[in-house]
Amino acid sequence: MNGSFLKAALLVVLVAVAVVFYACTFIVSQTQSALVLRLGAVRAIKTEPGLYLKWFAPIETVTLLDNRILDLDLPAQEIIASDQKRLVVDAFTRYRISDPLRFYQAVNNIPRANSQLASIVNGNVRSVLADATFVDMVRTERSRLMSRIRDDVNREAARFGMTVVDVRLRRVDLPAANSAAVFQRMQTERQREAAEARALGGQQAQEIRARADRDSTVIVAGAQQQSDEIRGQGEAERNKVFAEAYGKDPEFFAFYRSMQAYENSIKPGDTRMVLTPDSRLFQFFNGPNAQRGTATTQGPAPAPAPAPARP
Repeated sequence: MNGSFLKAALLVVLVAVAVVFYACTFIVSQTQSALVLRLGAVRAIKTEPGLYLKWFAPIETVTLLDNRILDLDLPAQEIIASDQKRLVVDAFTRYRISDPLRFYQAVNNIPRANSQLASIVNGNVRSVLADATFVDMVRTERSRLMSRIRDDVNREAARFGMTVVDVRLRRVDLPAANSAAVFQRMQTERQREAAEARALGGQQAQEIRARADRDSTVIVAGAQQQSDEIRGQGEAERNKVFAEAYGKDPEFFAFYRSMQAYENSIKPGDTRMVLTPDSRLFQFFNGPNAQRGTATTQGPAPAPAPAPARP
């Protein structure tokens, strides 16, 4: 009976010691810092990870704060740029708690810190971007503007024990009502530029076509003139040859011209001629003697005019 009582008493004592030990200790991890509060006043600040002792509650309590970089997403807001354009700006911020004591005294917890920091960031975003144009925000001066906003926010956030790591503009755009009008104006401008380009291309094409037609006309005229000259020279040379041949042998020349007349006038197909048997056209069909006699007494048969030369 006494042994059972001693065991139960010992167990009660061990449980009480464990409860007291648990109530008088706390653990700080590597990503946290701790504030030890005695009756609401800060007694100690623990920034190193480890196991620490304190008085049991409610004499002393511990508030743990996160040392990691915290994100703060801001709602989109409308601003008016220096070129009088209404813009929708969507930004976000990253910060960390740099002074736990000041942070606890100023804002006490992270939700209140987010609310306070959001007001600071929104005010600085509005004031900085009001001095910039739309082109500066989206293209030329975006990095400089974000750095300026971060520095201005840092100066105000330092009194709350916070350090702003970065402020970024996620989106800078025109409102939906203005975007449609801007897109329509841009489309009209591009259509006008396209029409001007097509008109200029058509004009240049017409000039090139006219120049090519003129050059081709000049080339054809020159070639025609040269061909006429060559044809004239050939006709003169042919007449000269015919004259020399006729002077050397009139009978052969008469025979040759008669053969040409036969070739040009008597062709297969639908050729019909009505002549007398003693016509001079057929003088060479009566044999060699008739040819010489006829050619001697009557002269050579008249040859038809030569056909015009083909180009």
